[in-house]
Amino acid sequence: MFPAAGLGTRFLPATKAQPKEMLPLVDKPIIQYGVEEAVASGIANIILVTGRGKNAIEDHFDVSVELESFLEARGKRSQLDEIRKISNLINFAYVRQGEPLGLGHAVLVARELVGDEPFAVILGDDVIDAEPPAMKQLIDVYQRVDGPVLAVERVPHDEISSYGVIDIKPGAQLGAGVYEVRDLVEKPPHDEAPSDLAIIGRYVLTPDIFPALAATKSDRTGEIQLTNGLRALLKSRPIYACEVQGVRHDTGNKLGFLKAVVYFALRRPGLAEKFSAYLRSLDIRTPAGKL
Repeated sequence: MFPAAGLGTRFLPATKAQPKEMLPLVDKPIIQYGVEEAVASGIANIILVTGRGKNAIEDHFDVSVELESFLEARGKRSQLDEIRKISNLINFAYVRQGEPLGLGHAVLVARELVGDEPFAVILGDDVIDAEPPAMKQLIDVYQRVDGPVLAVERVPHDEISSYGVIDIKPGAQLGAGVYEVRDLVEKPPHDEAPSDLAIIGRYVLTPDIFPALAATKSDRTGEIQLTNGLRALLKSRPIYACEVQGVRHDTGNKLGFLKAVVYFALRRPGLAEKFSAYLRSLDIRTPAGKL
């Protein structure tokens, strides 16, 4: 499941007429990195939770007959193969959220499509370069513990209040980087955070999350938070956390997006060397006058 109904207000005016999920990292839209991760993790079906103005996402993963015909006629075989690969990546289904009422609400509206089986949730803003893929790491843990698994990452103290944070059961580590969760707190103040383990955008959930979310009240912003639903679920079953091994970029903010563009450009064959040389050649001063 990919929740993708947000308005992308942090990137206005760029997102006034296009989804933030379609902003390019080098030459692929943000959301494609997550979809490719899902495919590499063995997932066969994807539910995209969309909203008004998100048609470009559906079009991107659909067959483009005119474009394919054009590329074939011009003999642009490598580009044609790349375009066809996108439309054949995986099976897609779509459901509308209607209003962006929080991550918990986005998960809840996909209830009928998910049915009575475990499922993965990938937040496209978090682009994670990892081997094995981040979602595959969570699935492997799920198969061991047979319960919901949250991806976590250690974050600096001054950033912790931007995340949902877990408290772990003492002595309950279940292998390297795997923990049993004692509690979850949504965006705690710095001095009240129970740990430095922040929840990031990957989850393996079980269908009993749906009644828990249905009973979860909206917060002061009017949103249903997935963290609050998980906290309610924790009363009836164990929940686990996996410290993902990899490099994560939060492309949901401008600095994180720019870092991701540079990171993936420097990992791209045929581009990395020249781009690296260009970066080294820059002599740009900030508005404050410092290099």
